[in-house]
Amino acid sequence: MINEKKTEETETKREKELKNLVENLESKLHKIEEVTKLKKKIQDKKQAIEEDLQKQLIDQNKFGKQFDDMIEDYLYFVELKERLKHDIDMNGIRYKTTGGNGFATFKANESVERLQKTNGQMLKILQDLDLKAPDEGGEDGNELL
Repeated sequence: MINEKKTEETETKREKELKNLVENLESKLHKIEEVTKLKKKIQDKKQAIEEDLQKQLIDQNKFGKQFDDMIEDYLYFVELKERLKHDIDMNGIRYKTTGGNGFATFKANESVERLQKTNGQMLKILQDLDLKAPDEGGEDGNELL
């Protein structure tokens, strides 16, 4: 009888462990799917923006590697901006963390400040190139940087 009880307890523990493993795997799979969708969205956005900026440069008769390099920098910031926005969407403006003393505390999400700095750099690049901000395909077609 004691052996039966231990066997039942062991089976119950194993079932719980397996259930937790499955839940963790499902959660990780969901995150992978989200990241894949985000990467596709970012790539499509970067391609559209690059075409728009290149067209603006051609219209202004600006040619050269220095302009291409600045557009590459701008596209890097587009990707960074989208990742920062995603982080803010996922974690919020403030997030809960455990301090060294073991108590829960809330911290400001650094992505908010970094997003503001990224937007500033993007605007500076456009200003240096004398270009207009391309339409980034917001829902109403007027998404701000």
